[in-house]
Amino acid sequence: MAENKNALDELNKGCTIGIEAINSLMNKVNNHELKNTLEKLLKIYDKIEDKIHVQYNKYSGEEPHEIGSFEKVMTNYMSNMKTMMDHTDSKIVEVILQGINMGIIEGRKIINNKKIDKAVEKLLKEFIDDQEKIIEDLKKYL
Repeated sequence: MAENKNALDELNKGCTIGIEAINSLMNKVNNHELKNTLEKLLKIYDKIEDKIHVQYNKYSGEEPHEIGSFEKVMTNYMSNMKTMMDHTDSKIVEVILQGINMGIIEGRKIINNKKIDKAVEKLLKEFIDDQEKIIEDLKKYL
């Protein structure tokens, strides 16, 4: 049971960091189609977060863990630092892709190394599949 709760916490943190990073970079994006793609990604994160809450209630009466204020500030800071000198759409996509790949790696590690319920594993796989699809959409902006 703790493995499921921990897996959902990590997944929720990944979504929260993704949302923070995209929101901190969105105002720098020039291409309208790219903005639409990033908004699509935000909706994916929101959808996954909703599903996390449903699953989380099966394992805990608490709320899933999110990133703290310090992590939010650091996410915004790092996103802005990485795009300070080069704030082209291509660089912004590169930074976002790096974050997406980190989320995919973490998700795969959880699936491979933890004994989790099928429903939690299914949610992790959905998250990974959605991330891999959005990577394909973002590649054209590099």
